[in-house]
Amino acid sequence: DIIPVRSVLPGTNIVSNCSDQMLLLQRACEDLERERQDREEEKGRYLKEKLPPLQLSGLSQDDLQKLCKQLHEKIDIVDEERYDCEHKVSKHNKDIHELKLKVQDLGGKFKKPALRKVRVSADEMMRALLGSKHKGSMDLRANLKSVKKEDVKQDKVLTSEVGDWRKNVEAMSGMEGRKKMFDTGGGAQ
Repeated sequence: DIIPVRSVLPGTNIVSNCSDQMLLLQRACEDLERERQDREEEKGRYLKEKLPPLQLSGLSQDDLQKLCKQLHEKIDIVDEERYDCEHKVSKHNKDIHELKLKVQDLGGKFKKPALRKVRVSADEMMRALLGSKHKGSMDLRANLKSVKKEDVKQDKVLTSEVGDWRKNVEAMSGMEGRKKMFDTGGGAQ
């Protein structure tokens, strides 16, 4: 294993830093071993407490059968408790996972700053969005369709003159074949 060495500064002793780290590692290994032994001893005490040694000598067959039935009942109870504990553990693990996801989601969100009103022309906005690709100016009012007042008056006169839809169709059709097609379609209905 490679032991990380603290950054070397002038006047520091690298050997003492490594020996300190080695001592810490040895102490951590000893603590782990002690914890393992303590768990083993605790397990032994628990088993002695819950499972006293069986006295099978001198028992009749009926007594042995009763003892077996009692042991089976205890096994069933222990299995139910084990199943309940496993279910609780899996439920808690699932809850922990969901809470971790919520924490990650909340950590990723940020508060939106208050926006201030800014006046930007269309040209400036296009330059900001497109950068150097933007060419020419965008005068939106110049691109609007201009309407002459005389044309509006002529349109009103034309629409008032043509009251019958047939006259309107004849006036609007520029090709004779199309007009005939319309007439034959109208006659069929």
